[in-house]
Amino acid sequence: MAVFDLLGRRWAQRVIWELREGQPTFRALRERCGNPSPSVLNTRLTELREAGVVETVEGGGYRLTEDGRRLLEALLPLHAWAERWAKRVSPG
Repeated sequence: MAVFDLLGRRWAQRVIWELREGQPTFRALRERCGNPSPSVLNTRLTELREAGVVETVEGGGYRLTEDGRRLLEALLPLHAWAERWAKRVSPG
């Protein structure tokens, strides 16, 4: 499925996760994501916009679309599982 291809690309899920709050600018989003290269982040944002998951806002920021918010809701259980898994494999 195309959605799995998109979500499997480096930084895609992180971008969606970091857009859960606010409307960060490119620079702020890059910092939130852990500083991926500008070209990679730009490519990922373009792909997510083309997929209808992310949109730009006036002033140069980014936010999730309604479909993006629904996708985030679907990713929340995965995030919760990942936190539990991380604690189990690397305690303390």
